[in-house]
Amino acid sequence: METSHAAAEMVWAPEAFAAKFDREPFGFEHNLSGLGLFGFDNLTALARQYAGFDQDYFVAGSAPTPGTEFYAVPRLYQQPHEALEHLDDAAYRVLLKRPEKFAPDFADLLRHLFAQVVAAAGQLAKEEIVRLESAIFISSAAATTPFHFDPEVNFFSQIEGEKTYHVYPPAAVTETELERFYKRGIVNIGQLDLSKRQISQECVFNLEAGRGLHQPQNSPHWVETGRSRSISYSFVFETASSRARGRARSCNHYLRKLGFHPAPPGIHPAIDALKSGTMQFVIPARQGVARSVRGMLGR
Repeated sequence: METSHAAAEMVWAPEAFAAKFDREPFGFEHNLSGLGLFGFDNLTALARQYAGFDQDYFVAGSAPTPGTEFYAVPRLYQQPHEALEHLDDAAYRVLLKRPEKFAPDFADLLRHLFAQVVAAAGQLAKEEIVRLESAIFISSAAATTPFHFDPEVNFFSQIEGEKTYHVYPPAAVTETELERFYKRGIVNIGQLDLSKRQISQECVFNLEAGRGLHQPQNSPHWVETGRSRSISYSFVFETASSRARGRARSCNHYLRKLGFHPAPPGIHPAIDALKSGTMQFVIPARQGVARSVRGMLGR
């Protein structure tokens, strides 16, 4: 029997959520695979609505290796519904961004699932959510998504097929690596060198329909599909405080260039707020950064 999106549920161990939320990856179970929303015919019809909205989808081939640079894998300029028609003919990775913009049922599902996260993480009820959106991943068999990280908190659910998810905790990324990313002040893919990670930090989730994982902000990962078509759904969010930490890191990048050794965010909250406030004005202009930072330090 088809599951109503109002009955959609993610189930995790409360103690794991409390200990690991936005700090370490952990697995959970869900019943989203029973939703008619994720039927392949429905997804193909949804994909047709994306025609002409180039910023809302991404079609690419498989990376030759997990360590391949993310944007070195050529983007394929096909409409997403065209790629879905040929999943068995070549290695395709189709990303439908923000389906809630195109179908009210996906908007309802997103709100319903995020409410479960807020209920489990009480602190989120006091946070300003500055971005909340979902995505659908549809991939051919044996397709690889290369190593990268994302500047957002993620709850990822496998709907159909098998997927092996290799993920590291945020602590696997150095502050200088994060600073180089956040200095751009944009939401994008964070590129990293896989060979510089410690294999002992890798967590491997063997996902199938009904299983999912929580991926903290800035957790590097790479993904490979199994022997059949894969369908996955995720939703991500950012808060005002996480954006502020990003701006503090961007300030630290410039401080480092000036010869300082700045503390990472979280050690000195008042100074973090000063750094974030400074960069809120500096990042858009990108002019006079060093002068602004020196002025902030009184030097």
